[in-house]
Amino acid sequence: MIDAQGGEKLLSSIKDSTMSGTMEMIQMGLTGSLTMYQKEPNLMRMDAEVMGMTITQAFDGEKAWMINPQTGAAEELPPEAADDIRRQALGNDALLHPEKYGISYNYKGKEQINGKDYFVLEQAFSDGFKATLYIDPDTYLVYKTKARTTNQMGIEVEAETIMSEYKKIEGMPVPQKLTILQDGEEFMTMTITEVKFNTGLEDSFFKIPDQP
Repeated sequence: MIDAQGGEKLLSSIKDSTMSGTMEMIQMGLTGSLTMYQKEPNLMRMDAEVMGMTITQAFDGEKAWMINPQTGAAEELPPEAADDIRRQALGNDALLHPEKYGISYNYKGKEQINGKDYFVLEQAFSDGFKATLYIDPDTYLVYKTKARTTNQMGIEVEAETIMSEYKKIEGMPVPQKLTILQDGEEFMTMTITEVKFNTGLEDSFFKIPDQP
C-alpha cells in the first residue's frame, strides 16, 4: 500500500498538502467549494463555502474546533465529532508508522464489489474505533473506506467513502473524485481540481482563533 502511494521516500518528503475542489450535497441539493489542508503529522483544516457561508473545521494537534457560520465565533467541537476530526487529521506519517498512533491493520480476506474482488483490511485505533478499507488488487490503492460514525445531525450512520479517478500529482496518486454515502444513500460528492504539496503551511493556521 505504501509503495502504491509513491513509496516511503516520497511520502516522507510531503510535509503539507492543500486540496481544493467543488462539492455537491446530493440530498440537500446544495453545491459549494471546499479546500482541505493537512500538515504532518496531525494538523488539519477544512474550509467549505456553501450558500454564501464559510464553514470551517480544524484540528490543531490538541483541540478540534469549528467556526459557527451563523455567529462567526470559533468553538470547540463536541467529543464524538472531535474524535472524527482527530483521525482525519492523521497524514502520511501515520501511514508509514501506524504503531506510533495506536493504529493496527488486520487482513480480513477478499470481498466482491460490482463483480470485482477487493482485499479487505480492518483498521483499528487504540480508542476502539474501527474502519474497513477495501484495496484495489490491480493498483493496491484504497478504493473504499467504511465505518460507523456520527453524521451532522448527531445520528450514528454507516459512512462509506469511495475514491476514484486517481491521478498522479508530483508522483503521488490522488483521487480526483470522492463519493460519500450514509447508510447506503449517496450523500455528497467531491471533485478535486487542484492539489499542492509543501506550500509551507504554518501551525498557527490550524489553531483555534482567540475569542474577543
